[in-house]
Amino acid sequence: MRWHFIGVGGSGMSAVARLVAAKGVDVTGTDRGESLYFQALRDAGMDVRVGHDASLVDGADAVVISTAVRETNEELARARELGIRVLHRSEALVWALDGLALVAVAGSHGKTTTSAMTAWALHGAGVDASFAVGARVFGVEGAVAGGYAGSAGIGVVEADESDGSFLRYHPRVGIITSIEPDHLDHYGTVENLHTAFGDFARSCEILVAHTADPVVASIAADAAAAGVRVITYGTGESFDVAVGPDAVTGFGATHPLAVPLPGAHNRLNAAAAWAAAVSMGTDDAPVDAARAAEALSTFGGTGRRFQFRGEAGGVRVIDDYAHHPTEVAAVISAARAAGAGHLVVLFQPALFTRTQVHAKNFAAALTVDDADIVLAPVHGDREDPIPGVNSELIADAIPGGATVADSLEHAASIAAQRARPGTTILTVGSGTVTKAPDWILTELEQR
Repeated sequence: MRWHFIGVGGSGMSAVARLVAAKGVDVTGTDRGESLYFQALRDAGMDVRVGHDASLVDGADAVVISTAVRETNEELARARELGIRVLHRSEALVWALDGLALVAVAGSHGKTTTSAMTAWALHGAGVDASFAVGARVFGVEGAVAGGYAGSAGIGVVEADESDGSFLRYHPRVGIITSIEPDHLDHYGTVENLHTAFGDFARSCEILVAHTADPVVASIAADAAAAGVRVITYGTGESFDVAVGPDAVTGFGATHPLAVPLPGAHNRLNAAAAWAAAVSMGTDDAPVDAARAAEALSTFGGTGRRFQFRGEAGGVRVIDDYAHHPTEVAAVISAARAAGAGHLVVLFQPALFTRTQVHAKNFAAALTVDDADIVLAPVHGDREDPIPGVNSELIADAIPGGATVADSLEHAASIAAQRARPGTTILTVGSGTVTKAPDWILTELEQR
């Protein structure tokens, strides 16, 4: 049996491809260009190729797509013509994880890190859990990109709300980290977004909820009324699981927990992951809470989440996937918490609809002292341009101003030029900006 993946080099698609292959399916795939995830699949022996070719679909038993793949794609059009079964990546993932008890991590922010932390905590507690995470999980032997096929009968999935596909999971434990207005191109209204999260919450047996967020608190209360067991987490004694600077308290005990990633948001992510991991235990197979907390203190991080990419000429370059104003502010705060002085922030906005809705909020997040802000053009990804929506909308709302580049390459060059010994450069965004650190480091080395 052969399944063909269109856009296989994406962070989410590559993880699904790994898990489908682990079920004995012959996986092939294509993408427009190479990525670290694409290379990881190729290094694992999968037949993945750069460039789309309709003939590669011939003979496939199924074709797997993401929401970003348009009907005009020649491979998808060929699959439709031949009547080949077409699956969304979330459907393929549900198939690959069939029979496993699931942890599903949802929320506007922190899904990838929290998913990876949950998998790491389970592994540290001796549970060989499968996982599908939208980034590489550092330190798990045998993981390819963000996918790993374990033997424990437990799986951890990053549940994507952007297209509603997170409603396909019916988890034993669900996590909701936060809810903010986003993906309104799919939902239309904030009310519809909240309804979808409510449906997700009620589909869980146990819900781990960050109820310091008032929207999450409301949804968790409704879920509890529907019979879902709710475990709250946050900072302070009023939560079922409380996290502090160096410990986590819950389930009747306190355990040391020194999160190695900077930022208060990562302590919250760790608290959610610990609560979920422990909650996955059963009377016959409990998850050791102390070992899970100890594991989180050694968490190695994930790709593109405050990932150190290199240093040259006394300048550090850190890459992060943040693509919402709250996330951008958190990354900058984490950099300061880690001791960064002068910053150069290269931000690539992703999606025209998000830029249109959040331009002023992005500007507020990027309004920081002792920092140079460089904006790349909007990465449209699956969207067509919207007239008048561009990076200038953000730049015009930043009191101190920002430099708007005419290309990503130009933005990388400007960022390198603005740096001086002791500077930290942050490359931020969910699009192609991940290419920028290599260009920046090369220019710094040449300088």
